[in-house]
Amino acid sequence: MANSNLLMTIDVGNTQTQIGLFDEKILLENWAISSSVYRTTDELGILIQELFQSKKIDVENVNKIIISSVVPQLVSILEDMTQKYFKTKPLFVRPGIKTGIIIKYDNPAEVGADRIVNAVAGFHLYKGPLIIIDYGTATTFDAISDKGEYLGGAIAPGFGITLEALTERTAKLPRVEPKMPQNIIGKNTTNSIQAGMFFGYRGLVKEILENMKKELGPKTKIVATGGFSSIFSEEENFYDEKNTDLTLIGLRLIAELN
Repeated sequence: MANSNLLMTIDVGNTQTQIGLFDEKILLENWAISSSVYRTTDELGILIQELFQSKKIDVENVNKIIISSVVPQLVSILEDMTQKYFKTKPLFVRPGIKTGIIIKYDNPAEVGADRIVNAVAGFHLYKGPLIIIDYGTATTFDAISDKGEYLGGAIAPGFGITLEALTERTAKLPRVEPKMPQNIIGKNTTNSIQAGMFFGYRGLVKEILENMKKELGPKTKIVATGGFSSIFSEEENFYDEKNTDLTLIGLRLIAELN
């Protein structure tokens, strides 16, 4: 690849890590790997190098790296890996970094890096007032004002871990495919679990979004992102926009400010 000024963005979630590669504003590649705390610096470096090689991209073309992480155990591994394999000292999203938004939280340092990054991208792309719902290990609901202020939000158990808890903490309930059933009245155990999960979780999402929108005003946009963001989009008109690259775009925007 001719351009030797590529930006690598790394978003470390509790379950999954997203890696993006930008040529200026264009997202060239997007990979997902597990957020394993058991990988060594070398294992992680070699894995990412192999991803680059699969697309015939030279790691030497990366000249800037930005990372957001909600897994503290991986921070030092990521820092060592990027310096050893990419010869680049990474920029971390942490207190003190320039984001371009005001955080109106009781203690701004408590806000997860991923939530701040989403807020930056959301306001840049869609303006405010805005609600961002991110379906990850936890499902987060974040409110941004019409002035671009991060106001706070809500955190709920994620769809995936809720389903896991139900099957792991019960003796006879089986693991089921996360699939919307045709009817709320299940005719077998699998359909009954699916009905409880999907209709129950839909109620959770709908209730939180409706009440947050009441506080922010009727012109509030709702943007969905994250792995389970497509669960209800065909069934309910919950969202104005869906953008699965939102966090990576936010990292790019923050990198441009720092």
